[in-house]
Amino acid sequence: MLLGPKSLSSRVLTARLARIFLRDAGGRRAVYGGTEKFQTDPHWRDYILFYEYFHGDNGAGLGASHQTGWTGLVAKLIQLYGILDPKRLLEVGREAAFIKGPDAAVRRKDEKVA
Repeated sequence: MLLGPKSLSSRVLTARLARIFLRDAGGRRAVYGGTEKFQTDPHWRDYILFYEYFHGDNGAGLGASHQTGWTGLVAKLIQLYGILDPKRLLEVGREAAFIKGPDAAVRRKDEKVA
């Protein structure tokens, strides 16, 4: 069932992954750990890096930051949950997550995409 525990757990997992990259109440991003330049410098603080690995206790990014790999998926998950709720997903179908353009969230599954 789409609206059951499985759906809830995917939203919780997405929120947990997103917290690594979003600012907390103190304005800091876990992904930058103790790197003050990325935390406070106005020229760098909104430049989001996607790392290979993350510290298990504090979320700081570790490893290569030039190969986004699986962490680039976090951006798509944030976008998906921002435009598509469970009701809309049932209306437009699974393909809605992959339709590009400004009307992506409102297109119906039976519409042809150019």
